[in-house]
Amino acid sequence: MDLMRSLPLGLYLEQPVTWLHRLDSRVKLGWLLAFLLMPVLASGVARLGLVALLVLLTVGAGIPWRVWRQQLVWLLLVGFFATLLTALSPDGYGLKYQPRSPADLNWSSLNSSNNQDPASGSAPVGQAIAPEALPQPTAYRYWLVQQGWLKVSRRSLGLGVRVGSLVFILIYSTTLFLLTTAPEEIAAGLESLMAPLGRLGLPVAEVTLTLTLSLRFIPLVLEEVQNLVRSIRTRAINWRRLGWRGTIKIWLILAERLLENLLMRAEQMATAMQVRGFTSPDRHSLPLSVPRLRARDGVAIGVLLLIVGARLWWGWQP
Repeated sequence: MDLMRSLPLGLYLEQPVTWLHRLDSRVKLGWLLAFLLMPVLASGVARLGLVALLVLLTVGAGIPWRVWRQQLVWLLLVGFFATLLTALSPDGYGLKYQPRSPADLNWSSLNSSNNQDPASGSAPVGQAIAPEALPQPTAYRYWLVQQGWLKVSRRSLGLGVRVGSLVFILIYSTTLFLLTTAPEEIAAGLESLMAPLGRLGLPVAEVTLTLTLSLRFIPLVLEEVQNLVRSIRTRAINWRRLGWRGTIKIWLILAERLLENLLMRAEQMATAMQVRGFTSPDRHSLPLSVPRLRARDGVAIGVLLLIVGARLWWGWQP
């Protein structure tokens, strides 16, 4: 089990360098913010369009298949099952359905009486027909599937599509941003965007430093989890003989060990900064590159404005 490859959350892809890598971090932050906000009050078709756009960006950027293959498949499966479970669940409408005809009216007896000979004098003036046999004015149906316990309504299906696509968009857009943007570039872009707030006395440098250390700490967490999983697998523990009490005890020991290892890593990082003479961002400048906008960034901003404008004009939830 290699979490660093199968679950690349928060990891930066250094090679190959794609056109997404070359974009300014501030522009990519704008794209990420747009992907996080555009699903709000959007219809199911609009959210599916955002999902397709994310997949096209990944394929068009030339990111290797081995990098995003497994995560994309897992996210698609999670989104599909979220859609399926939500569609099969009750739609939340507490409506009480009742027929328009009287409850004690026997349609079968009326239809049989209509089929009698008129000479007998027992036939009524009008012909009684069941409401289900009447031609409907439109092809609209609220219940799309209604077979016993299996019921799918239009509202539940639409809600399922919105939930599944929202899960995919929120997770995959963030992952794609972190995959193509180095932590130092993210920190530099945020520092440039928050520079006016520094005049108001806000600790912009401290926030930037904390963000950089947090992004660098994510691979260490995955590495520690991976090492603990490998240590359990090499011991070949018989979980059936342990029972549920023994299993819970082992998992609690693993959680405690993981917390100790993470605290030890954090202490080592703090010690390394102190040894290098780092006391505060005010006294020591962070070696961050200054972001600069180029022609390709202008094209990316223009495309983003077109997509946001199309979303504001179309795709609202009915």
